[in-house]
Amino acid sequence: MAKDNPIRLTNPKFIVIFILLWAVLLYVGHQRLYALFDYWLYSFLGVLGATFANATGAGGGVIFIPMFTQLNFTEHQSIATSFAIQCFGMTAGAVTWSHHYYSQKRALRLWQGYKRIVTLTSLSSVLALTGVFVFQVYPPSSLHTNFSWFSLLLGLFIILTVFLLKPHRERSQIVLFDYLALVLIGLFGGAVTAWLSVGVGELLVIYLILRRFDINMAIATAVVVSAISVWVAIVQVHQDVYWHVLLFAGPGAVLGGVFAKTVVAHMSATRLKLFFAFWLLITGSLGIV
Repeated sequence: MAKDNPIRLTNPKFIVIFILLWAVLLYVGHQRLYALFDYWLYSFLGVLGATFANATGAGGGVIFIPMFTQLNFTEHQSIATSFAIQCFGMTAGAVTWSHHYYSQKRALRLWQGYKRIVTLTSLSSVLALTGVFVFQVYPPSSLHTNFSWFSLLLGLFIILTVFLLKPHRERSQIVLFDYLALVLIGLFGGAVTAWLSVGVGELLVIYLILRRFDINMAIATAVVVSAISVWVAIVQVHQDVYWHVLLFAGPGAVLGGVFAKTVVAHMSATRLKLFFAFWLLITGSLGIV
């Protein structure tokens, strides 16, 4: 078995890149250091959101959007800032999971569909995301309402799969039905992501789990697809980003994205799904009540 060589935060190259990225962000945001001291606690929000997102395959928006709603951000600020933070966290997670794939899982039968799933779903998601923004397709309701119902229904669905699906041999082959489903997930999930900053990653990971693919492979593909999707989205909404929050939550999300794979390694598939589901149920219920 190949030895795990995780990306180390103490690596000098990583530290230099991390500092340079933060400095560039500070310069682009035209922010003064003394004006940022009240926002440093958002670093922990970034770490939490990215760790959760990259350990479950869900977008960090499941953490960020409810928090931004409580802070009275506008809908545009909430979506844009969530996308921007995820550009940090999901990218860090995507790099970490991809490193894991190429160093340990590339020859493994259960991971043989990894690149095809990522490619097909990402292309479909990018197409839908771009279409929503270019043609200005508006969501059916407010961000708060849509996000609450999405979270609640997804949480209920995950719990049902945990208790109704019986143990079965894990699948490795991708059939024609899967290809069609991945395209639809990318298109629908991409549109939902444009409206809520979450969607395609959640739908993809649930589908792959239902089809009994390896859960770690499902999470890895969802993280990479989400990372690609949020980078496409941020180009369209960058003008609404709340920079004071991003300057601290973004770098924190990088740390969470790197730590996430370690979290997955110490949790069972059932615990991961239930943890994710109960969080969605709580946030969804609070939003609807």
